[in-house]
Amino acid sequence: MKKSLYLSLFAAGALMLSSCEDLDIKSGSQMDETTFWQTDTHLKQGIMGAYNAAKADWAFSFDFTLDQLTDLYDAQAPHSDIVRGVNFTSTSGSVQNYWTYLYEVVHRANTVIRNVQSNCGPDVSDALKQQVTGEAKFLRAMAYFRMLNFWGGVPYYDESCVISTDFQTLSNPRETAETIRGHIIDDLTDAIGSLPVKWDDADYGRATKGAAVALRGKVYLYNSEWDKAKNDFAEIVNNAATYGYALESDFDGLFRHYGTNHGTEIIFGLQGEFGATASAGLRVNSYIGSKSSIQLLGDDHMVPSPKYVDMFENKDGSKFKWSDAYPGHPENFTDAVDFRKKILRVAIDAKATTITDYLDCDTAKVNATYTATRDPRLAATVITPYSTYLGSTADMKPMMKWFVLVDATKGGSPLSAANFMTSNNQGKNAYFCRKLLPTGNLEGDWHGGTYSPYEFPIIRYADVLLMLSECYNELGDLNSAVTELNKVRARVNMPGLNSGASWLTVNTKADMTQRIRDERAYELGGEGQRYFDLKRWGILGESINDALTIYGELYYTREFQERQNTWPIPNVAIERNPNLVQNTGW
Repeated sequence: MKKSLYLSLFAAGALMLSSCEDLDIKSGSQMDETTFWQTDTHLKQGIMGAYNAAKADWAFSFDFTLDQLTDLYDAQAPHSDIVRGVNFTSTSGSVQNYWTYLYEVVHRANTVIRNVQSNCGPDVSDALKQQVTGEAKFLRAMAYFRMLNFWGGVPYYDESCVISTDFQTLSNPRETAETIRGHIIDDLTDAIGSLPVKWDDADYGRATKGAAVALRGKVYLYNSEWDKAKNDFAEIVNNAATYGYALESDFDGLFRHYGTNHGTEIIFGLQGEFGATASAGLRVNSYIGSKSSIQLLGDDHMVPSPKYVDMFENKDGSKFKWSDAYPGHPENFTDAVDFRKKILRVAIDAKATTITDYLDCDTAKVNATYTATRDPRLAATVITPYSTYLGSTADMKPMMKWFVLVDATKGGSPLSAANFMTSNNQGKNAYFCRKLLPTGNLEGDWHGGTYSPYEFPIIRYADVLLMLSECYNELGDLNSAVTELNKVRARVNMPGLNSGASWLTVNTKADMTQRIRDERAYELGGEGQRYFDLKRWGILGESINDALTIYGELYYTREFQERQNTWPIPNVAIERNPNLVQNTGW
């Protein structure tokens, strides 16, 4: 509670902001709401504070970790209590942190909106005021939309709330989910009319008209308002050239934009940074980086699940089956432990520098089974056995890292990380993340260690295409649904649906529904979209299964209860606000 108070007072009282720009910022004691908002520079400083709040870990920078709560990834942190279910309560760290930091975004946005409306100096143009207000409303809508998807209805505070003076008396009751959704739609509609289609390079990353249209479409989609959602997504797709959006040809590369290297696919994203300190950028490597790949500093708390890896299709679009590549492989994954150990493990020397005995493992065949014969998005998303990864040593000299599976009884240690990635930080044989994980030293510019300079996508064009496909399918237009989804598959040279082979045929809405759900997993895994997808589809519980190692051994047990579809209101918030009512079941 003390931390929450500090953050909010910090945001509203002075807006002492760490900005991407070299701006002349006064100290907190010199700034107040009557003297600060007098120039164009002040307005830019103010809105940068709201963006910085959105970039905090527990606002949106941890979005990728939300896939830990699904069938696609397994995890230790930061959501271990929710992942396992047993200790998921109103005092869980994730629950309390998201509540605090999302409201921080709201209050910073409110501070901008209020002061732009009433305290601007006479030389600030109406056009700039409208534009900055649109950005603040976009960010406020983003925060309330996230809260809506976690908790349902929440207390609503608009720009009339002066957090620096009202914090101790905040006591609004929860609004209905429908009311909150209405506020979100209103903000995004206002933002659409206020934001530019594009920014110049110096302001890249700020919210655009297209971002607001796409987000509004997503709000409609999550509420099953298919026609309204379709109209917004079609606006983006049919005018993609005007907005400047397009699928990038290099699927792996679109997650590696940094500095002045921008692409055409990310509609709105969080901007990473370079710097000489370990705090520059987004804290990605703390959760998906192996100690043997990121200067011995990364930590693989989040690893792709065997279920996810096996979901990826063969290159011809047919379903992948281990028994096709390895006759005799049991169909039930948990029955395959001994078989998989036999075909996957090698021996290494004590220093983990060399494979000393290949045993019964054909490493080239194993690698091909994961890469050469599969949907290319698998190799771009996951570091699979006997593939390579360009990591970085402590002195930032790039080196190749092999991912091997070790038979400790034949020599070497499965826990060694000197030159091989062999097991995760729990000593389990797990896959490793590749998507979003920095490679090499980025031409000497990256010094972050556990942080990443890459831009993280919140909304991207491929997602819009798949959501448009879903709208068409729900509205009974199967052909249009197939057309939009096939655009996403064509980018990675996967055969389109209804393009010849029997296994690509789609005849019904139900068939297409499953195709869309699978395609979203192939395309968007590791980006934090899956959790909210499973919740809105009503299949979160049935999708959850126990976490397994690569071999099929039990990693840990998951527990799911229906009440987990809606998170509990944090206990600390209820203690502070007597008008808050807890969600059912908590």
